[in-house]
Amino acid sequence: MRETRRDRQEGRSARLAAALEAAVEYRWPVVPGAGAPGGRCSCDSPDCPVPGAHPHDPELLAATTDARMVRWWWERQSPDAPVLVATGRAVSAVSLPAPAAARALAYFEALRMPLGPVLATPGRYTLLVAPYSLDALAELLAQQPWVPGSMRYHGPGGYLALPPGCDRGRVRWVLAPERLEGGGVRLPEVGPMLEELVAATAKQDSGRPRF
Repeated sequence: MRETRRDRQEGRSARLAAALEAAVEYRWPVVPGAGAPGGRCSCDSPDCPVPGAHPHDPELLAATTDARMVRWWWERQSPDAPVLVATGRAVSAVSLPAPAAARALAYFEALRMPLGPVLATPGRYTLLVAPYSLDALAELLAQQPWVPGSMRYHGPGGYLALPPGCDRGRVRWVLAPERLEGGGVRLPEVGPMLEELVAATAKQDSGRPRF
């Protein structure tokens, strides 16, 4: 369906609001992603694997929580850009195939384990967690008998696209951020969750029952 002027304006307003909410309320550093007018990424790479869903100009290191900078980016410089959050400083994440993640979330819910925000993209869920260092993550993974290759980790130097994105429905919240009194978002530590996330993904990858 062809985008109307009203649709485009509503999309711009939604992205500005999402960027400000993430930066000011959640205290997550954000940066505009590359634009993708007509489906072609503004990075000019004809083979770009994630059109419009990666940093380009400015680069990821420019990510900020400053409301004035955020407003300038999404009101003047890049109103059609997706909202990207830089991971590692204020938030990190673990991503896994959607069926495995759904099983893990049901398990955590049965245990009444507090969860943080969860994002969904086509075929995958991303669980947002408290910041971790790559060394700390490596130590945790070393304790697992096997680490599935389909798991992905968003720590220092990484990024995530936040809703609403440029393509409606491609990025959405499964569990929305729960704001804390005084600002910020409740984020669980990755350690207590990792064993179940690995086990659920291993079962998904192998197609064999887990014992």
